Amino acid sequence: MFGQLGLPEMLIIMVIALLIFGPKKLPSLGKSLGEGIISFKKAITGGEKEAEKDDKKEKEDDSLS
Repeated sequence: MFGQLGLPEMLIIMVIALLIFGPKKLPSLGKSLGEGIISFKKAITGGEKEAEKDDKKEKEDDSLS
């Protein structure tokens, strides 16, 4: 119920954003929001890959001991 946004809710959010920011500012806001999400995803996947490398290195060090 609370976690799902349907079409009417999305339309209301879009209209409010249009009224607050105006039609000239919305494309730049959308672009910067998209870039932020992409960089956040890259940072998360980069951290996961680093953690996997550290785990492999620790296992190799343990096997050598």
